[in-house]
Amino acid sequence: MSRTIFDRDESIEEDNQLSQEVKEMLISLPRQKGWNTPYTYLFHGFWFNPKEIQVLRTFQNHFQAKDSDVFVATVPKSGTTWLKALTFAIMNRQHHFISSKNHPLLSFNPHDLVPFVESNLYDQHDKIPDFSNFHEPRLFGTHIPFDLLSNSIKDSNCKIVYICRNPFDTFISSWNFINKVEPPPTPPLNLEEAFEMYCNGSFGRGPFWKHMLSYWNESKERPKNVLFLKYEDMKEDAKFYLKKLAEFLECPFTLEEENEGVIENIIKLCSFEKMKELEINKIGTFQGFGMKVDNKLYFRKGEIGGSE
Repeated sequence: MSRTIFDRDESIEEDNQLSQEVKEMLISLPRQKGWNTPYTYLFHGFWFNPKEIQVLRTFQNHFQAKDSDVFVATVPKSGTTWLKALTFAIMNRQHHFISSKNHPLLSFNPHDLVPFVESNLYDQHDKIPDFSNFHEPRLFGTHIPFDLLSNSIKDSNCKIVYICRNPFDTFISSWNFINKVEPPPTPPLNLEEAFEMYCNGSFGRGPFWKHMLSYWNESKERPKNVLFLKYEDMKEDAKFYLKKLAEFLECPFTLEEENEGVIENIIKLCSFEKMKELEINKIGTFQGFGMKVDNKLYFRKGEIGGSE
């Protein structure tokens, strides 16, 4: 792995997306070659690129949680899109009937319905998002480790749903995703180099195990506030875990709903196969971190036991 260095990255001086506070902070942080940026920096035990650190600082300083908030949290490429869709469908089933031909999930990508706090809402350090039009309970997504969430979240009674996945599958999915997004400022990493960096933890929001354990430990301390799920378990018994998720979110399925097949309909609506074939996920795009990403890149295989 490349050597950790402390000398100045001249490129950050010209980056108008960074505040002066963050520019000065980056000077003192250890850094490594990044996956899709020239460098990634070690910030409070986790690796981020400069833009991510800026977003994180703005989010930490300004976000005010509500007890009714719900966060879908993941390491990137751990089943995020699927869990967002399932959570949205469960929480909104009284307003948007699952069998409706006008259900939002048929017209919008899950990332549009469950926005990332880091890439959608706090992506500009000089602009604080307006939440006045957000319906409650507010539903957000994040890849931020638990340790670095804002204090207002940690001190609230909001709900956090976390899903983890086999690290090899997350690696393969991440590597494929990054190499297909808009041309990054650095040449794509080959598979071997990327794998070494992933194993050593120096990828965006890594190390993997530290990220995962931050939520696992909190789920043990506060099981009513943090639900820890495993991708492989959910794939094997989706109905059981949907019922568990609904109970955690305090909107359990009624016996009538179960008899009417509501749970099975949610599973079908949010299935990888169904979402991948939707027009919005074939030709639509997702805007975040100043990049435009084709929605189809969020639907590669969704299998257990990934391969290149």
